Amino acid sequence: MKPISLILSFFALFNALTGCAQKSNKTGDKMEMEVIKAAKGNDTEKLQVLLNKRVTIDARDSDQRTALMVATYENNVEAAKMLIEAGADVNAQDNRLESPLLHAGALGYPEILKTCLATGEADHMVLNRYGGTALIPACERGHTDVVKELLKIDDYPIDHVNNLGWTALMEAIVLGNGAQTHTHIVQLLVDAGCNVNIPDGNGISPLQHAKERGFNDIVAILEKAGAE
Repeated sequence: MKPISLILSFFALFNALTGCAQKSNKTGDKMEMEVIKAAKGNDTEKLQVLLNKRVTIDARDSDQRTALMVATYENNVEAAKMLIEAGADVNAQDNRLESPLLHAGALGYPEILKTCLATGEADHMVLNRYGGTALIPACERGHTDVVKELLKIDDYPIDHVNNLGWTALMEAIVLGNGAQTHTHIVQLLVDAGCNVNIPDGNGISPLQHAKERGFNDIVAILEKAGAE
């Protein structure tokens, strides 16, 4: 075969292989987007079919959301559990710095949260856009079930301080309403051994904030725990 023929044959083979690869990539991309779509619609039947085809489970959409993140946003428990059991990353963050674990905690989705925790892979120092753990917004928003689950964890960063200079205890007081739910959460935090004297960025203590707001039941809990 003449040299020029060899060269032409090489390029023909190269183009053929490249074309196959591009076609394969497009097929893979389509399947990955189908996984995200199925997760959003809680279509577990479709989701199982795709998982059986070994699709890339942590592929991301234009907002950097994985299928599990999308399922968590929608509180689609069945789809989320299926993805987690298949090995989806419970710590993967999207462009809002939300992760499945963080969002489930902040929005009060205990079933998804518990499934994330059961993997043993949850990283509690993956932080949200406010520099907080899952516990902090859960305390602020009164998600008692979530708070209880997180406080069961040994060595949980209960006294982590977010970008606002607030701990979970501080948020339960400053952003809470002092009613039964937030009072109960303060008691849970104290019982779990939180530091009751970590002040905010202005040096004001949790006890001072509680007194200023007239949260007498919380004041009593804090004083009993040695707050100053």
